[in-house]
This record gives sequence, C-alpha cells and structure tokens, in this order.
Amino acid sequence: MSAASVLTVAPEFNGPPDSANGGYACGRFAALAEESGHLTGQVAVTLHLPVPLGTPVEYRPAGRRGHVWHGEDVIASVAATAEDVPAPAPVAPDHVQRAEDAFTGAGHPFPGCFVCGTRRPDDGLSLRPGLVEGRAGTVACSWQPSAALAAEDGTVPAEIVWSALDCPGGWTADPVRQPRLLSRMTARITERPVAGGSYVVVGRLEGVEGRMATNATALYDADGRLLAAARAQWIAVDVRS
Repeated sequence: MSAASVLTVAPEFNGPPDSANGGYACGRFAALAEESGHLTGQVAVTLHLPVPLGTPVEYRPAGRRGHVWHGEDVIASVAATAEDVPAPAPVAPDHVQRAEDAFTGAGHPFPGCFVCGTRRPDDGLSLRPGLVEGRAGTVACSWQPSAALAAEDGTVPAEIVWSALDCPGGWTADPVRQPRLLSRMTARITERPVAGGSYVVVGRLEGVEGRMATNATALYDADGRLLAAARAQWIAVDVRS
C-alpha cells in the first residue's frame, strides 16, 4: 500500500457527526489522485457512501478513473472531466452583510459541521450563507481564512477551498426543510486564498429534480476577482432519529 495513496480524514473535518464534510473529502480525494500520479487537472469526485473519520482509506487507480476504498467498500470515485464550472456573479458587500445577518442557522440539520455549523464558531470555517435580496436561489457570506488552517506559505490548502465552496451551495435549496448531502463535486481553483484575507463565497441554485439539487458556487476576493468555482449535486436524505 503506497503512502501516496492513503489518507485519514481527521474527526474535526466532519459534516454530519460521524462522517467527513463532503467538500473537504472531495478536495482530499482530488489531491490524492494527483499526488499518486494517476490523474491531473480538473476532476469530478463522486461520493458513494459517507466518508469515515479517523480511519485510513485508500485510492486505487482503475483505468481512466480512480476509486477510494474503505475496506471492501468503494466510498468515492474520482475522474478527469472537462465539465463547465460556471461561477455565480459576485454580490455587493452590503448585500453580503445583509445575507449573513439573515442566516440564523435555526434548524440546521448538521450544526456541528466543520464549514457552516453553528456549534463550531472557533474551530470551523464559520460560514453563514444567507439568502441574497433580489436574487432568487442565491446565498452569500464572507470568509476570513484562519491562520490555523494555512500552509507554511500562508495560503489555504485546496481541500479547505473545496470545503468553503461546498456548504454554501447546500444552503441554496433550504436544507432545513429538506436535508441533503453532497453527492458529486467539481472544483476549479485558479488561485488559493491567503490566511487573514477577506473573501466572499456565493452560491446559486441551478435546479432541483426529484431528490437531486444542483448548484454552483464561487469564491471572490475583496476586489470581486474570481479565485475558484465549483459545481455540485446534492442528494436528499432523511436525518430523523
């Protein structure tokens, strides 16, 4: 088993209580495919099962795609893609502030989520993606990456960017009324943000068909310059106990 093909998601990077945040997992799996020398460039990551925390998973090439295995289960697939990744238009700063103010997190299906959990004000990303006035199906929030999550050069690792692009998309389709989990994600990162910088994440709902919702997200700097974008599909789930 090659060290370049194995990873363990630390428990603090959870989405639901007992599994990884979807965007974080997708970002780690995309990096694993590249680091193993199998796939390079833009990839789509499909999650088949919840990604376990605190236990090793292994990436194995399989022709033109790769699979992530946990024991005898394939939990994710990674494939090269030329899929278009649209970026929702930026949102004016005053509208971003009002959107954040409107986000209460009440009824959050996963309040301990690393990215948008209301119970993670100090050790998570603390994103508050609220609805934007006058733009149906669009959310926005600010983001100031913590130095605790930065690499040695001060930039934010790609998997954290994937994380930040993940959850705001989920809030475009009212996860309180119908909880969903990330199913598939493609991200395009042209520049990684830096710790302590001021950024805005925008999410836009593209459509809902049956149990599946599709959305697009984008990361902008304080000058409205696009740094990254993603397109994702989310599947409805039942989280009742």
